[in-house]
Amino acid sequence: MNWLTTIWRMPDLRSRILYTLGMLAVFRLGTYVSAPGVNPAALRELLDKGSNDAFGLYNMFSGGALEQFSVFVLGITPYITASIIVQILTVVLPSLERLSKEGQQGRGKINQYTRYATIVIALVQSFALSMTLEHQSALAVDGGGLAFVTNPGLTFQLTTMVTLTAGSCFVMWIGEQISERGIGNGSSLIITAGIVSRLPLAIVEVVSKAVEETNLVRPTLIGFGAVAVIAAIVWIERAQRRIPIQYAKRVVGRSVYGGQTTHLPLKINTTGVIPPIFASTVLTFPATLSGFMPSNTALSAIMGPLAPGAWLYDYAFFGLIIFISYFYTALMFNPVDVADNLKKQQGYIPGVRPGKQTAEYLDHVLSRLTGAGAVYLALLCLMPTILIKQYGLPFYFGGTGLLIVVGVSLDTVAQIEAQLLTRHYDGVSGPSGGARTGRRRIVGGGEMGG
Repeated sequence: MNWLTTIWRMPDLRSRILYTLGMLAVFRLGTYVSAPGVNPAALRELLDKGSNDAFGLYNMFSGGALEQFSVFVLGITPYITASIIVQILTVVLPSLERLSKEGQQGRGKINQYTRYATIVIALVQSFALSMTLEHQSALAVDGGGLAFVTNPGLTFQLTTMVTLTAGSCFVMWIGEQISERGIGNGSSLIITAGIVSRLPLAIVEVVSKAVEETNLVRPTLIGFGAVAVIAAIVWIERAQRRIPIQYAKRVVGRSVYGGQTTHLPLKINTTGVIPPIFASTVLTFPATLSGFMPSNTALSAIMGPLAPGAWLYDYAFFGLIIFISYFYTALMFNPVDVADNLKKQQGYIPGVRPGKQTAEYLDHVLSRLTGAGAVYLALLCLMPTILIKQYGLPFYFGGTGLLIVVGVSLDTVAQIEAQLLTRHYDGVSGPSGGARTGRRRIVGGGEMGG
């Protein structure tokens, strides 16, 4: 309560948090605005029957937007996919790599390319979704159900493409505004808001099943197991391997710099939630192709084993998470560059020679950490499938969703604490001479203080 009271007393931080909550409320309201050409009641009936696991999984991540066929049904997914693709291309293509090193102007151009890629991906996904809905609607009619696409054809496809792409661009704008004017990462908070919105319904279902059972041992074990999994995620996400760094002393004028000991923190899970999200995107590619060719028998045969919950999907998901974890870590952390920077700053790891041996040591440590983090991610994301198939336990809050919610919550709280620390530091270093002197000692240079 003291922490919340302190936040509320700071006008700037309070306005940022309220702005973030307001933009998330706009996003949640938009999920109830249905796009034209679809009967949401019939579509909801299809999802309730569970006849399509891919639709149910996507409905969970979209926060129920699919069952409403909302204008926000694509959500922030096209933007995240485009960001990952552009980030990989920045490392692969020399022109984009040079552009990324041109400061704010270069990063602005890369962000613009990301927005263009988001529009292209949203157009492709919306068209594939319209074709898939038409095919599923025809199958529902043949089975004696209701048609949830009222007027199938070219008009419905074009309308769906324009509407869903515009909605995805608006969600992208909301995420950017939250990142710029609010608190936390806008894209991550939007995904978290969609997942958390399904949490009350999941709790009600779990409680209702617990009431139906006369033996309360299994529901109690499920509750304790969920708490233990959340605690394990928090512990692993905050865990670090701290490599000690020693800096040599150097004299500049009358000031002495360096000589201190610090550390290089390496997280166990350095990639965050990127591998599960990107692996899910890759595995949904056959479903996107089947939207373009719904009557292709070969593609339908591939779609069966690659459906969420199928045996091939689980193995492919596990392998892709391992591969993407190593690949993305290699893109984001270059041991050779880190070793060169340490050498230029006259820093070294005790017991390791600067230069090539430092790079090899960092690569060795990072490889072991990445392996442990990749296995942790893969097991966590496959845990709901194992619990449902092997033990018949109802696990309504999936491993990927749980990882996203916990990770984003930790990052957001860390940003709020950083804002509180900044305000407290500014408050301490006020107009008095003693406070300014303390600030000079922290910075470490006579001319740099003040």
